[in-house]
Amino acid sequence: MNVRELMTSWESSSHQVTGDQSYDLKLPLKDAARIEALVGLYPGLSRDEIITQLIGCALDEVERQMPYKQGKKVVSHDELGDPMYEDVGLTPKYLKLRHQFAQSFHEKKKSA
Repeated sequence: MNVRELMTSWESSSHQVTGDQSYDLKLPLKDAARIEALVGLYPGLSRDEIITQLIGCALDEVERQMPYKQGKKVVSHDELGDPMYEDVGLTPKYLKLRHQFAQSFHEKKKSA
């Protein structure tokens, strides 16, 4: 979801976002003011809902923009028969770490 789609969803209805992992963070005053302005614009949403959805949107964008770095190993061929090379950049490592943390969080939730 991009920011425009997120804001459209905020206008159309209120959301109830419940998270499983808690983070305590300090924001620069400029960013805190921006969060409060959004809370004022969308009174059907809580501060936590807005922050949670903004972080999710930003993380989606980070994943979309993560650069591909071509390796030497051919891992597949496209529909035209051209070789597709492995990604030796940060994306495979990121995806592996994301999966590991997701599993860890899921296991903690199950045991709680």
